[in-house]
Amino acid sequence: MRYVYLDYAATTPVDPRVIEKMLPFFREHYGNPSSVHALGKMAKDAIESARYDVGQLIHAEASEVIFTSGATEANNLALKGAASLYQSKGKHIITLKTEHLSVLDTCRELEKQGFAVTYLTPEKNGILSIEKFEAALRKDTMLVSLMHVNNETGVIQDIEKIANITSQRGILFHTDATQSVGKIALDVTKIPVDLLSFSGHKIYGPKGIGALYLRRKPRVHVAAQLHGGGQERGIRSGTLPTHQIVGLGEACRILKNERAELEQHLQICREKFLKGLHSISFKVNGDIEKCFPGILSISFEHWKARDLVERLKTLAFGIGSACLSKGTEPSHVLKALGLADSQCANTIRVSFGRFTTLDEIDFAIDQFTARG
Repeated sequence: MRYVYLDYAATTPVDPRVIEKMLPFFREHYGNPSSVHALGKMAKDAIESARYDVGQLIHAEASEVIFTSGATEANNLALKGAASLYQSKGKHIITLKTEHLSVLDTCRELEKQGFAVTYLTPEKNGILSIEKFEAALRKDTMLVSLMHVNNETGVIQDIEKIANITSQRGILFHTDATQSVGKIALDVTKIPVDLLSFSGHKIYGPKGIGALYLRRKPRVHVAAQLHGGGQERGIRSGTLPTHQIVGLGEACRILKNERAELEQHLQICREKFLKGLHSISFKVNGDIEKCFPGILSISFEHWKARDLVERLKTLAFGIGSACLSKGTEPSHVLKALGLADSQCANTIRVSFGRFTTLDEIDFAIDQFTARG
């Protein structure tokens, strides 16, 4: 039976080139990078090479990259670590209701610790109003955390404009760039972002590895949340997984060279898919013009999302975020955009990637329209 994968926003397959790069670090180069012998030095050198490649993807210095287990840990480290160290400047945090739960739940935890958090509502197109953002700023605002590309709708926030505002006011700015790194243009030398998080498994690398960017000039610090051996400059203790870091570095190196080509391919996939569904009654959620082309949130007029999952077994697509797909509650992202519960129940997420073929798009269109 043919099976077509349309859930790249949940996770991507590991690029074969990444796998090949990782294999020697399972078999021959398995030393602990903290060891002083030759195998340890070999592992450490490979990690530093990968750190350089990760930094290059976002135009950062290698010294500004801290390895984590993924974006969830990086988001926790960024928010909790910054809140802990900079609370003398104020205890007010601003975020958006459409953020990933690893940001929203972390903010709720910080509220229990005495921080005040403002959860802004985006416009119906998913975009945050700059005027509403500026109105929410207070004298005690210490940290702002806003996602670059939304993981459910693909909507792109203007983080450059927001970062310029926070920079002028001396407020820390964090962005969860999990869905944007390596996929759309992102240059930390042009955008004054202070902290930036992302995961390897969203960019054709392995699961269980990610990174947190910490601006060096002016230097940004975070308080460690894991304590132990003092790895990663004491910011994130734990034996570094050389094979995973090497895989992340290779994934970043490949994307640096192929990002423009990938973005063009995703645009073609999206246009073809939407055109193919013209005979079906549906609505695209979010601003279609300010949207990453690899993610589509689609609400159908007459079809329930879970029924489609059961009926279209040859297709793999998402229902909201992968983190919520087993839950019974409507998507918090779609609710923030003003969708009714019934509309949320009729919504799926289709996402394309490097290995999506136009033939697969045609096959998916046939599967959907056959039930029109």
